[in-house]
Order: sequence, then structure tokens, then C-alpha cells
Amino acid sequence: MPHSRHWHDVHTPTSILSMPGRPHSVVSTMLTYGDRMLEKEIVTADVFGNEDEHEIKYKTLSWQLVSALMVAEIVSTGLLTLPNAMAIVGIVPSLILTIFLGIFALYTAKLLVDFKLNHPEVHNMGDAGYILFGPVGREIFAAGSIIFAIFGVGALILSGQQALSTLSNNGLCASVLLAIFAIATFLLALPRTFSRLSWLALASAVFITLCGILAMVGAGANPVSSRVIQATVPSNFYEAFLAITGPVFAYAGHFVFFVLISEMRRPQDAMKAAWVLQGFATTFFAVFSVVVYVYIGSTVASPALFSLPPIWAKISFAFGMVNFLITGALYTHFAAKLLFVRFFRHTRHIHSHTVLGWSIWVFLCFASVAVAFVLASAVPIFSYLTGITASLFASWYTYGVAGFFWLHDTFHLKGGMDAIKRRWLGTTLAVLTVLAGAFMCVAGTYVSIKLIADAYSEGLVGKPFTC
Repeated sequence: MPHSRHWHDVHTPTSILSMPGRPHSVVSTMLTYGDRMLEKEIVTADVFGNEDEHEIKYKTLSWQLVSALMVAEIVSTGLLTLPNAMAIVGIVPSLILTIFLGIFALYTAKLLVDFKLNHPEVHNMGDAGYILFGPVGREIFAAGSIIFAIFGVGALILSGQQALSTLSNNGLCASVLLAIFAIATFLLALPRTFSRLSWLALASAVFITLCGILAMVGAGANPVSSRVIQATVPSNFYEAFLAITGPVFAYAGHFVFFVLISEMRRPQDAMKAAWVLQGFATTFFAVFSVVVYVYIGSTVASPALFSLPPIWAKISFAFGMVNFLITGALYTHFAAKLLFVRFFRHTRHIHSHTVLGWSIWVFLCFASVAVAFVLASAVPIFSYLTGITASLFASWYTYGVAGFFWLHDTFHLKGGMDAIKRRWLGTTLAVLTVLAGAFMCVAGTYVSIKLIADAYSEGLVGKPFTC
């Protein structure tokens, strides 16, 4: 089994293997082969090792700054689409789903954090995929993370272009504004560590919060007189799940958690950051979607800022644009970091200012933004493809795969099948989590593909590189 390299199944003390504060945990283990005993020294290394003498130090983040990074990353991706979900299915089911999924995301975050603490060598979803499913799992999970991150960059620079177009009254060609925003995103992503971006992320979290507050004020000051507000709206499966994808993927950010926790001074504090994230995001999502929907009604657009009067749309976009820019840089940084660590893990290029290290790092950041720019500007169905990538990957990274984490560690660290049976409640929840991820993946992919087919049949697909 891929996991056997850790020797967790040979009576190794779990408490020792779960000490992320030690760069290298050396464990002396007695292995029984027939009637003879062999002593084997096991080394469980964290991602970046001992950094005392290194030029570039990664493990510097506090849990407060990780909270800011998480809020900046997650809130921007889901906030502005949620009122439209209420317009499709009604205020009651949408609100219930938003709160439930926030709690569900907190539960899966706990499983993810526990898995990271048990396996300090895990840097990203690819490493986790290797532990669960071997080399094939590593490649699939890593590729999915990179693809999802790049599509995230594309979506954010597209949001930035929309903000610039709104603020300038479409004064420049959309492709030009997209290029300007992409270049700024690339430059902000260049620092090698998340600690260099963390204070920007704190500003980003503040600005997206102000964006949401201003949008609510603008909607309240200019209510639509003919608005229609419904508690529930009858709909078929396709329409209902199309609306559900809003709150489902509003919380889609768990795929960066491993990378962020790897750069914490105290990974043991990661759950504090998760509590702050989910508490804030769930509350803000619920309040924002209800307020905007109540004042605008069933005609609310997606993004919701387009339903505001021009002056309020401009003010809200001005604040939101800061978040789009910084969060796009975070996604770019993540995509580059995953590949950079894969190439140079445990080499001097990780921790030293080498020409090769910096050249590859700059190239990876540039390539991530360049690919995102080409996709966002040259692919007319880019927004629909973003929905497909979210369905294929975010459904697992945020929800489903967490169940596998719990099942794997319970089996290997707690006592095999006896532990699985004894901890029946946790086992049941883990299995249901896996099934929920599978359902979101299949249903979300179906809805996204149908959207593409409908867009083509109705002539709604535009042309590449248009103004």
C-alpha cells in the first residue's frame, strides 16, 4: 500500500507521528518478521524542514493571518452569486442550504486539518492523493488543484475586468482591461511566501466585506418597486441544482488549506482559522443574500452588483476590485507554489535565492496568469467551463475527499477495521460525506454541460477577444 512507507501500522505511537511542530520526527519502531525483531528508524519530515539557517523561511504565518488569507480567498468567489440563487429556488431553501453547507464545510475542514497534522509531509492535495490512492491519486489530485486554481485566476481577472469596465463606463476594450488586470495580478503573486501576501489578504478581506456592505446599502436605498419575493419557488431538478451550485461552490476553497497550513508557525492552530473563516463566511453569505434579494427581488442579476443603480455599482465594484486583484494573486501563487515545491522539494532552490529557483518561480507565476488570461479572453464558454471545473474538483476538495481522510486515518492509525466499526458515527458521517461529494460532482457536471448546450442553442455564446 502507498501508505506503508510511513509504517503507521506497526504500533508506532500516533502521538509522535502527529507532532507537526517538529521538522523531523524520528521514531524508533520494532518490526516483527517471523521470530526476529528489526529496529527501523522512521523519519517523518514536514514540507520545509528546519528553516533556522535558511534565507527564505516559509513557516511564519499565524492563525490570524491564515484566517485573513482564507476569508479573502473564499468570500470573493461566492458572495456575489448567492442572491440569484434565492431568486431561482426561493429565500427559505436557499438560506437553509447556505447555512447547512457552511456547517458542513467546517466539518470537512476539521477532517482536513486532522489529516494534515497526522501527515506533516503533505503540502497539497496531490500529496494527500498519494497517501490515499498512490501515484495515480497524486497526479489526479495535483492536476485538479492546478486546473481549478487557474480557472479561479481566470474568473477573478474577468471580475476585475468587469469592475474596470463599470468604473470607466466601458471606456476601453474589455480585452485591454483584462490584460491590465492580469498583469497586476501577476506582479502581486511574485513573493515566494504566503507571509509576504498575508497583509494584502487582510486588506482584501476588509475590502470584500465593504463591497458587500455597500451593495446591501445600495439595494436598500434603491429597492425595486415591482420586486417579487418568494419563500419557495417551484422548479425542476435542473433549475434547482443550478441554483444550488451557488452556495455549494461559494465555500470552495479547501484545496488551498494544506498549502497554507504548511506555512504556519503552529499548524496545531489551523482549526482556529477554519472557525473564523466558516463563521464569518456563513454569516456574511446569509445576511448578504437575504438583504439583496429582499430589496431587489427575483430580477437580481449574477453578479448581484449589476442589479444596483450605476453609482452604487461603481462604488461597490471599486472596493470589490481590490479583493479580485489580491485573491487572483493568491490563486496564482498557489498554482505556482504547488509545481515549484513538486520540482524542488528538499533542494536548496526552495530556501535560497538561486537564479534557477527564482527563474522557475517567476515563469510559473507568469504561466499561471497567462493561461488564465487566454482562457478568459479566448474561450467564449469560459464561465461555463469554470462551473465544470468546480463540479469536478471543488465538490471533492471541499466536501467528498474529507470522508476518505477520516476513513484512511481511522483504519491506519486507530486500529484497522475494528476502529472503523467501533467509531460507527464517524464512519457513517465520513461515508455520507464521500457520497455527498460524488453527488455534487455528477449533478454539477450535468448542469454545467446542459448550460453550455443551451447557450449554444440560444445563440448566447460570444466570440473570443471581443470588446
